[in-house]
Amino acid sequence: MTITVILGAQWGDEGKGRFTDALAHDARIVARFNGGDNAGHSITIGDKVVKLHMLPSGLFRQGCLSVIGNGCVVNPRNLLHEMADVRAAGVEINPNRLKISNSAHMILPGHLALDAAREATSAGLGTTKRGIGFAYMDKAKRSGIRAGAMAEPERFAESVYAHTVEVNKQLDREYGLPGVDATEAAGAYGAASQILKPYLADTLTLLNDALDDGQHVFAEGAQATLLDIDFGTYPYVTSSSASIGGVCTGLGVPPKFITRTVGVTKAFTTRVGAGPFPTELFGDMGTRLRGTGANAWDEFGATTGRARRVGWLDAVVLRYVVRLNGISELALTKLDILTGLDELKIAVGYKVDGGDTRAYPQDAEVLARCEPIFQTLPGWHQDVRGVRTFAGLPANCTAYLRAIEAATGALVTLASVGAERDQLILS
Repeated sequence: MTITVILGAQWGDEGKGRFTDALAHDARIVARFNGGDNAGHSITIGDKVVKLHMLPSGLFRQGCLSVIGNGCVVNPRNLLHEMADVRAAGVEINPNRLKISNSAHMILPGHLALDAAREATSAGLGTTKRGIGFAYMDKAKRSGIRAGAMAEPERFAESVYAHTVEVNKQLDREYGLPGVDATEAAGAYGAASQILKPYLADTLTLLNDALDDGQHVFAEGAQATLLDIDFGTYPYVTSSSASIGGVCTGLGVPPKFITRTVGVTKAFTTRVGAGPFPTELFGDMGTRLRGTGANAWDEFGATTGRARRVGWLDAVVLRYVVRLNGISELALTKLDILTGLDELKIAVGYKVDGGDTRAYPQDAEVLARCEPIFQTLPGWHQDVRGVRTFAGLPANCTAYLRAIEAATGALVTLASVGAERDQLILS
């Protein structure tokens, strides 16, 4: 009766999906507790790259039930498209393998239109234009539509129609834009609800019954702690709780069941969208870490295709995330990308406003003024893609991992050394 939690320890895109896939081998349930289809988990299986946006990574484990929790927001049409893509990759999806919380909120056509309209103005935040924030806004002001409404498709379609009509007034009034076809939206969402109706469930009871029965539940986070609505680089954040507290509120489970918390971080740092990024790199080194986009593992968003911003590893960020979430283990991804560099850098502190600090400032304006204090380490040139134990890593690579541990206070117990599903070091 335990919960293992996997969280993003940077600004997202760290590779959480593949570690969920690897560590959830004995889990009865893998549950998503926050976010919408703005997330992007890429899992490589042979020559196929499967990209998940809303679906939990547990679908790739036979005998494992996947749950979309109440803390999530769901676009039913996009979810159906994603289910079709996963089926095309040879993975079975049916109501016995996937459950959607009745209490999860719906992302509606009006939310998408409002998101796109705002992003076209100076108030844009660099969102994925998936309507996530506007769905959570409706949830907070108690005017949202929850997934349980899909149990009655006709009534659900009527609610979508009414919501779209109201949004069209807002689009005209605030942005001077044409509205969304409310009749078409209602028809499309009503049809989607007919298909998704069998997947609805009281997931709170389902999860707590499983825990009471002694089953292992795996809680899979979307986005990452620095995008958390409370603890991230506000306002350049997502609209949900992407840190440890979101597990309990996003699934309806008590904290007493959480026994293991793993933070996933890349061997360097990336982020998408606007906001401060102290260790950001430009020029040749930035291009070197990002890649060209020719490979599936290059630093381009799984959801949007946008080039990610890249930089040296920021241990100030990691130390903050470790403390906030009670992380004792770090899973490090993309070690192989650093192979071939003569030297590596880790930010271990900041210079800001005339002084030095090892503390992470939660004020985005202060963070934007921070200059990193770097620790420089020698790189390695040996190919690590075939390594499957920490003992097999080059000495300089091991030294890099030890430096991360010393700077963050958490042990590196897991690592990826390539894009393939089995290119992992699991201690």
